[in-house]
Amino acid sequence: MSNRTVRVNELVQRELSDILRKRYQSESVAITISEVRVSPDLRDARVFVAIVAGEEEAEKKLWWLRTKAADIREELGRRIVLKYLPKFEYLLDRSAVRGARILQVLDEIDRPAPPRPDAV
Repeated sequence: MSNRTVRVNELVQRELSDILRKRYQSESVAITISEVRVSPDLRDARVFVAIVAGEEEAEKKLWWLRTKAADIREELGRRIVLKYLPKFEYLLDRSAVRGARILQVLDEIDRPAPPRPDAV
């Protein structure tokens, strides 16, 4: 990944987060833009979204975000000047949930087993 792509990823992530925080503050309370991956030709981008909620509520928030995608892209176009403004694909980022599950399993492995009553 080129240095320019990394900078564009970070810029888009920062601006998307700011748009959500300022324009949609009540609806986007539980939404965090965790990562943005823009293609090298700047035509497409994947936006990974972490949502603090249950599975059903997270899907509803993701659906809401996808309905607002055109408005968000338009506002982003006003803030960022690029030759091509990417088309965004919003994906649910489950890495935080997986990380928490891994930590839970490691804690269970590390915890000593309780003594058995039939052992002398």
